[in-house]
Formats: sequence, C-alpha cells, structure tokens
Amino acid sequence: MAGDYVLAIDQGTTSSRAIVFNHDSATVGEAQQEFTQHYPRPGWVEHDANEIWDVTLGVMRGALEDAGVQPGDIASIGITNQRETVVMWDRNTGEPVHNAIVWQDRRGAQICTELAEQGYGDMVSNKTGLVIDAYFSGSKVKWLLDNQDGLKERASNGEIAFGTIDTWLIYKLTGGRAHVTDYTNASRTLMYNIFDLQWDDELLTMLGAPREMLPEVKPSSYVYGNTDADVFGAEVPVAGVAGDQQAALFGEVAFEKGLTKNTYGTGSFALMNTGTEPIKSERQMLTTIAWGLGDQPVEYALEGAIFITGAAVQWLRDGLGIIQSAEETEELARSLDSNDDVYFVPGLVGLGAPHWDSYARGTIVGLTRGSTRAHLARAALEAMCYQTRDAVEAMQADAGEKIPTFKADGGAAANRWMMQFQADILGVPVEVPETLETTALGAAYLAGLATGFWQDQDELKTRWRLRRRYEPQMGEEERERLYGRWQEAVARSKDWAQEAVESPLA
Repeated sequence: MAGDYVLAIDQGTTSSRAIVFNHDSATVGEAQQEFTQHYPRPGWVEHDANEIWDVTLGVMRGALEDAGVQPGDIASIGITNQRETVVMWDRNTGEPVHNAIVWQDRRGAQICTELAEQGYGDMVSNKTGLVIDAYFSGSKVKWLLDNQDGLKERASNGEIAFGTIDTWLIYKLTGGRAHVTDYTNASRTLMYNIFDLQWDDELLTMLGAPREMLPEVKPSSYVYGNTDADVFGAEVPVAGVAGDQQAALFGEVAFEKGLTKNTYGTGSFALMNTGTEPIKSERQMLTTIAWGLGDQPVEYALEGAIFITGAAVQWLRDGLGIIQSAEETEELARSLDSNDDVYFVPGLVGLGAPHWDSYARGTIVGLTRGSTRAHLARAALEAMCYQTRDAVEAMQADAGEKIPTFKADGGAAANRWMMQFQADILGVPVEVPETLETTALGAAYLAGLATGFWQDQDELKTRWRLRRRYEPQMGEEERERLYGRWQEAVARSKDWAQEAVESPLA
C-alpha cells in the first residue's frame, strides 16, 4: 500500500483544519484557517462555498508542508464536516448558485412551522429520526428552490447538484467526477430514510425537492473516488466521510452500545451509540445514523444537538469585545467563588435539543451592579455544561440506562475549570482523551479502514489514550440547585422572537 500517512480534513463552521496522522494515530502535521461568516439578516447565516474550498485546499497543503510530506505519501483522505449546511451548484460550470446556507441559519423556521401544522411531524420522525426544525437541510433546500428564480426547474432538469459540505469538497477534490455523500450526512437532510437507507419520495415531495439533484449515498468508510492530480498533486483515495459529530464518536472509539461522548465546538453534540437497533426518542432527542462501515450493518446513535456553546465564547470575544481569546475564560471563571446567580442562556440562533425552540433568543439573567466580565465568561462556560446535562438526561431516559462515564473532546475540553464543572453538574466522571481533535481522527480512521491502513476497529481501540479524568466533587444539593436555576433561566429565553423571525418570510 502506498503512503505512510492519512490526511484528515475537518471542515467546520468557522474554520477548516487539516491534520496528517501517522500509523500510530499521532499528529505529524496540521494547519487551520478561519473563513468569513455572512449574516445577511437577523437569524440568517451563510458561507461562501468557494471560499470554503479555497481555505480547505490551503490547509491541506499547509498540513502536508508542516508534516514535511508530499501528496504521494498520503494513503487516503478522510473528510468530516459541519453537517446540514446546504450547497447547490451548476453541474456544467461547477459554480455555486447561492451562498451555502449554514446549519445555524433559521430562515426556514416559518417553513417548518407550516410543515408541522400540515401534520408531517410523525411521518418525518418515523422516517428520518429527526424533528421538523430549521436546523436540518430540508427547509434550507426548500427555501432556495422557492426563492431563486428558475432553480427548481433547473434542478428537475438535472442541471443543479445539491450537497452538504462533504459532497461539495469531494466534488472539488475529484475534479467534478464524484457526486456522493455518506450515510451520516444524508441522515441529516430531512430527505433520507435512515431505516431503508434511501432518499425518500414522500419526504422529497413534502419539500418540493427534485431527486435529480441528489448525490449518491455510500457507507462512511468507502473509496468514493480519487483526488484529481491537478488539484491535489497526486491521485489519492478519498475513503472516509462522516458528519463531524459521528466522526468524533468514531474517533473516541465509542464502538460499543451505550458509550457516550460530547464534542465541544461551535455547538456541542452529545451522542450515545445505540448499536444496530435504533432507539426512537420520547424526549425530542434525535435518532441518527452513527456510521456504516463497508458491507457491515449500519449503526445508530441518539443525539442531543446543542446549537451554541463555543460560539457563545466567540461572541464574547468578537461581539462584545470583553475577552481577547477563548483561553481567558478559564482564568476569569476561576476568579469567582460562585456564579452569583448569573446565567447566560445562549439561544443566539434558537435552542436545540431537547427544547427545539427556533424562537428562543440569547438571555442573560441575574445581573447586578457587581456583575463583571468574569460573570459573563463563567456563565458562558457553565451554559455549555448545563446544556450538555439537558441532553444527557434525555438520552439516558430514552435508552433506559445511566452512563457510567462521559467522554469529552473538542477545543473546549482543554478548559480544566469547565471540565471539572461538567463532571460536577453531571454527577459522573468526565474523561478527556489525549487527542482532543477526535473529529479529524475519526475521519482518518474511517479512511484508513477503507484502504487497509488500519486493520480493524480492535486495532483502533488500542490507540485511545486518556489525557485527564475529572471526578465529581460537588454535593448533590448544590448540583440540583444550580441546575434548577438554569432551567428557570431557559424558560425565560423561550419563544422570544416569533414575530421577528416570521415577518421576513410571511
């Protein structure tokens, strides 16, 4: 087998990262670059798909340079991506027909309200494992088809290609030869039946989405095609794809039923492996595809999708200007003996699981003359942990079992104060792995398994290493008091922006 390394592309919401891994799963080179966020209206979030491609290609080259390796030294490429974000492009020119509409974007809220009122909720849940919410790709697709002149007709004629970000990157990497996605990304579109493993005519009709624009769906560990040598510098198999949260679950080697992790990024996403049998949630968790490996049966997960966690810290930095870096928040939080009853509900784009309120908005309660930027920083970190407990409690109830430990990864897992608070507010130990970038590692593992770079999942399990374990230290009474006040704060944030969101779409 050619190549001593696997290259992982982690295309996120605010930046693209590329990491070169060796056979020992160690990082030997990496590069990262942020890209532009576009906010054309309140609640709307867009990306320039061409900029994403340019930045991603740049960090791929940067990671190779950092590792001191050539494109021909790469055995395979894995891709993990921000999920639900929608790109449509002209098949002839390869040019996007509109900015990518980001998963955070809420312009589809009114569309979702109307679909729910028309009685589609049970059908959608029974086929997709999801709820009707603007978070998912479906309402974004419908909005584009309904609002771009002639787009639906062109899509019906086969002139337009639709994809999530993984599809767009594979299309570009292969020189336009491959129009594909994987099970995990398809499962987030509101158009794919996660039990039959196919695009669903009833869902497509509901959204007015032509089948002609859809990519082919393949397993998560699979050779989708080779890179174009003119683009990448060599023909290398693109062999692993998974949405970022499923990739993180795989990177945490959470291969057994019941294992649970949370990835702290722009948002946070708690996933529990439920094995080959999907669990239908009674508490507004999502049932989603965890991964599919080659010809093996698809595995499923329960998911709690939290829209804003790290993005709240980013807002403190860029929106309010009260910190210069995310790292400052740890010292600020630690400088206080308590939260002084200050709570920040980061409903900046609505609330996800288990609330699913598109009309919630960011709310800070408990401010006094004595409140400082330290209180806001601490409240933002606490909010990540409270929201995680919201999701974990619902998943435990759905699965009928308590989690013994909780795996935490992503950038914010390096924040020791926050990880201790997470263990305290959950009441279970939190384990942080040696490699925090488990999202990229999961994509690398999927690509490596498809090309024989790694032998099997048992080999991968031997490579997981513990960085730090946090034991709960808080008393039960204090834990429940803090969490109870959080729930009161959440109630105050709900259903705030209904008229404001609906009016542009009315």
